[in-house]
Amino acid sequence: MDASAIETTGAPAPGTVVETIDIARILLAIPHRYPFLMIDRVVDLVTNQSAIGIKNVSVNESFFQGHFPNHPVMPGVLIIEAMAQTAAILVVETLGPDAAGRVVYFMSVEGAKFRRPVVPGDQLRIHCTKQRNRGNVWKFTAVARVDGTSVAEATYAAMIMDRAQPIS
Repeated sequence: MDASAIETTGAPAPGTVVETIDIARILLAIPHRYPFLMIDRVVDLVTNQSAIGIKNVSVNESFFQGHFPNHPVMPGVLIIEAMAQTAAILVVETLGPDAAGRVVYFMSVEGAKFRRPVVPGDQLRIHCTKQRNRGNVWKFTAVARVDGTSVAEATYAAMIMDRAQPIS
């Protein structure tokens, strides 16, 4: 993204392409940390439109200890969480500096479908598309794929809000 793509508000122009968002930039954009950070990279982000989140699924993931011993399967709710985190990066990149200090909260999940298990060694590619936004409420659809095959899909809504102050 170059400086000419920044509008007067400081946000990038709609349709600005960001080829790769690495883990360092993800950690600056969203508050999630291990063991709950579910994406490793975001590629092919088009501001105000779409993004692809990548999760390299490793046998070392903490959830595999209990889901399921001797038959590791990534929990579907964590695939949905990876979708939401991909959408959060899309929101933050779309809003630009205006999103600093804010967080994206889930509001609803609809039509979630799981097509096949995600197992260690899979690379999950989450194709997230913005449907619309009104004020601080955004709606998305996502399809998670492994090797080009759909493994999960959902439509979901999220709200961007100021981050709550830490409890002292």
